[in-house]
Amino acid sequence: MTASAITSRAAVDEALAEAAPAAARPSAGPTQVPDAVDAHARKAGGLSAGARSRLAAWGYGLAGMVLLLGLWWLGGAIVAASDDLSAFADFAPGPTLVRLLAMLESGEATAMSGPSLARVGGGLAWAILLGVPLGIAVGSFKPVRALTNLPFQFLRMISPLSWMPIAVMAYATWDGAIVFLIAVAAVWPVLFSTAAGVRRIDPAWFKVARNLGARPWHLLVAVVLPAISQDILNGVRLALGVAWIVLVPAEYLGVTSGLGYAINDARDTLEYDRLAATVVIIGAIGFTLDYLLQVAIQRLSWVRER
Repeated sequence: MTASAITSRAAVDEALAEAAPAAARPSAGPTQVPDAVDAHARKAGGLSAGARSRLAAWGYGLAGMVLLLGLWWLGGAIVAASDDLSAFADFAPGPTLVRLLAMLESGEATAMSGPSLARVGGGLAWAILLGVPLGIAVGSFKPVRALTNLPFQFLRMISPLSWMPIAVMAYATWDGAIVFLIAVAAVWPVLFSTAAGVRRIDPAWFKVARNLGARPWHLLVAVVLPAISQDILNGVRLALGVAWIVLVPAEYLGVTSGLGYAINDARDTLEYDRLAATVVIIGAIGFTLDYLLQVAIQRLSWVRER
């Protein structure tokens, strides 16, 4: 080999050696830049992107509540300044919050909330016991779905309060009638959400389970119910919203307890600060229940947000 060839070969090897480290370094792709930024923010004592997003969401929520309170205060001021509406001035935030604090301290708020929660719980329990099995059947079997589609769609469009005369005649107690009305209102979201969840299950899951020797009961317990658990909770969440709306007019029936009765009684006695405070209690309880179900749904979600 000549000296010029050796020199040329050495130059090539040297050039490759210099290029190799640069080629071995990974490029800063779109997924690595945010990770590097988040890591730098954590090292610098800052907040990650997820924490900033949650903080922004809380900030917007707080701003929305402040705006709502401001509109409430403005409406109360307008009512108080009107000669025709001044009798309703106790609807304003000041008298309402003072009365709310007194109701919380005296235990009146707890006493009126307990019976209502028990009735809503009973109605939701019946809605789940009926809606989940029916939803699984409707989602699993096409003939059942074809047979029940029109009747179910017809029945769900009937206002739950339309069943009030029938409920009063059918049940010996007012509580039983109210639970029936809540169940009638709440069963449809549970049923249809469950059926939709069953229809979205990948058929390959059933094939794998059968190949492993699973029987129908095993398919239900090990495949279907875990797969549709989030759909069931979504249905229960929707059902809770409907049930909570139906509760107040349903408690106008003949009961002497509950949030609906408290609203009616405050109206009859012209205690408008108590009426408004009861409305705030209804909203706070409903929001809390909905939030708890939302947390449960996120825990069961298969999709994890970064």
